[in-house]
Amino acid sequence: MGAIVTSSRPDVAIATAGFLPQESPLAMSAADLGRPPRAVSRPVSVGAGMLMRRAFVLVLTVALTGAGAYEMYMVVQVGGVTIMEGMVLALFVALLAWIAFSFASALAGFFVLLRRSGNSLPIRDDGPLPRIASRTAVLLPTYNEDPHQLMARLRAIHESVAATGQGERFDWFVLSDTRDPDIWIAEEQAFLALGDACGGGRLYYRHRADNSARKSGNVSEWITRFGGAYQFMIVLDADSLMSGDTIVRMVHAMETNPQAALLQTLPIIVNARSLFSRLQQFAGRLYGPMVAAGVAWWHGSEGNYWGHNAIIRIHAFAEQAGLPELSGRKPFGGHILSHDFVEAALMRRAGWGIYMAPMLGGSYEEVPPSLLDFAARDRRWCQGNLQHLAVLTTRRLHWISRLHFMTGIGSYITAPLWLSFLLLGILISLQARFIRPEYFPKGFSLFPNWPAQDPVLAAWVFGLTMALLIVPKLLGFVLLLTRRDVRRQFGGGFRALAGVIAELLISAMIAPVMMVFQSIAVVEILLGRDAGWQTQRRDDGEVERRELYRKYGVPTACGVAMAASAYAVSLPLLLWMSPVIVGLLFAIPIGAWTAKPVLRALFMTPEEVGPPSVLVRANELALSSAHASAPALAMLRQDPDLLHRHLASLPPTRRRGPGEIDPDLAMARARIEASGSFDEAVEHLTPREMLAVLGDSVLLEGVLAK
Repeated sequence: MGAIVTSSRPDVAIATAGFLPQESPLAMSAADLGRPPRAVSRPVSVGAGMLMRRAFVLVLTVALTGAGAYEMYMVVQVGGVTIMEGMVLALFVALLAWIAFSFASALAGFFVLLRRSGNSLPIRDDGPLPRIASRTAVLLPTYNEDPHQLMARLRAIHESVAATGQGERFDWFVLSDTRDPDIWIAEEQAFLALGDACGGGRLYYRHRADNSARKSGNVSEWITRFGGAYQFMIVLDADSLMSGDTIVRMVHAMETNPQAALLQTLPIIVNARSLFSRLQQFAGRLYGPMVAAGVAWWHGSEGNYWGHNAIIRIHAFAEQAGLPELSGRKPFGGHILSHDFVEAALMRRAGWGIYMAPMLGGSYEEVPPSLLDFAARDRRWCQGNLQHLAVLTTRRLHWISRLHFMTGIGSYITAPLWLSFLLLGILISLQARFIRPEYFPKGFSLFPNWPAQDPVLAAWVFGLTMALLIVPKLLGFVLLLTRRDVRRQFGGGFRALAGVIAELLISAMIAPVMMVFQSIAVVEILLGRDAGWQTQRRDDGEVERRELYRKYGVPTACGVAMAASAYAVSLPLLLWMSPVIVGLLFAIPIGAWTAKPVLRALFMTPEEVGPPSVLVRANELALSSAHASAPALAMLRQDPDLLHRHLASLPPTRRRGPGEIDPDLAMARARIEASGSFDEAVEHLTPREMLAVLGDSVLLEGVLAK
């Protein structure tokens, strides 16, 4: 551990090697998925009441699916079930089971919220703040994010925690995996400004040169170096925001429930500006708590982890949640992308409790600004969830944990299933229209086989299926009507009802496009195409016209093909399929329209009517901190204090063995030696070479001296 070098800002710790708190290593090894873990001494138990709750959800799911399957069979069995009709029936049953399962969970949440409860642990969200005694680390992993926006949100959280009077119990870590050299130096600059503004405040920054295993590797590396000094860690995302009151209550809940390894909050979407993001914000705020309360009601101690805005018991995480490398090639092999589900399952496997607190409040996040940005993030999640096929066979997993994995996988597999269901329906209609049927099969038969379906019963089946999708949203609105204060925060009952209707209509147009996007993603992943690691866009959602045509071309072509096929059969079939076809045909204008900013008159939420103080403060700081960025080397050359800090943060130069060469560093050295000036050297360096230069103190000082 190196000595701390003094400078004009001695109150800020910033480093990758020596300017962090005293290291307190904690061992963390990869879990063996094929061997049972060492269980905790007192594993959390599941009572008879929880078994009854789970029985209610599962029995209701089976009953609804069975009833729907019988009615659908009655639709297609007239004249005998053909092979394609049998395939349609099988797809319908699988998709109906998915819808019924979601409906049962939402229905449970409706009744839970009628009783004004919902957290799986008893946590008071009002009254005086409890006193806490544990040390907690707040971790903010980041990858190529806007540094000033990032530090603005972190400062707002830091100030909110300090206002509770218990800020001395928390340390704050920015864990950078940034690979863009300009953003890296801008991060350091913004962090130094954050330290000045917060007066030190036990703030630390670490840039990781080797960003293996992405976010999970970033957090694991921190645990193995510093985890032993803390009881808990709160993991944030780049767009996370949490109030100090909520953070203190979370720590107290973990202190008073020693069987708990993780407590997950329900992040509420804020700061939405485009029509698409405001749609997500409204739906998440109105329906989200009901769905989350239902899930928490029957999951109990077998909850899930969503990767951020959660508190984790560090020694439970270190002992059980180390992630192994999956065998095989990408996209299924390698490190686990959707690590959060797996980490929660591994801790529960050892007997720890994983809990949700959907009613705690004070937890916020943002959402992608356009459908294309959402689909890009969704593509990465799709690959991560499909990877869980390799984790399903892990020994001693709790059956609810396996259900989490299957639910995550199903959330993407259902898209190609829906598409197949629709295409098979069209093929059956085309067959009936253009292929001459065989009324009399080979052999003796007294009666002909009339190929037919019952259209009236089919309409009833369709209507009841749609009801299972729509009723949960109406129940969310009913809950709103029962609470006068919340209803007022949504702009009143009539405005909220208008929002519900508009959300249903716009979501109905977006859903077919997402169905095609997700189907393409599943096919690409099954063919071996890796999603990579892209930075998420968090500003406006405006999309260039060329990008609109390129990305929405496939959904539009699907809409044209479906419309032509349906019209070739009959006009009634075209009208029957119009809800899907319209969304696909107009994918380009819908994508452009929903990406544009809109006024707050529609889709109003409580966080807009009465924004929480931490959100107000974060937005104020984000506006005041915005300024033009500059190239990394130019920033270091212009700011001697920043240069001093950056050089001091670099680890000692490692001696390389014979034949061991860093190609990026070697190429950068050659370009710098061949250049005649600083500007010429900077102009010819690639981003990878620039990153190598910034990590080598000797070469960096050499290029700055030109």
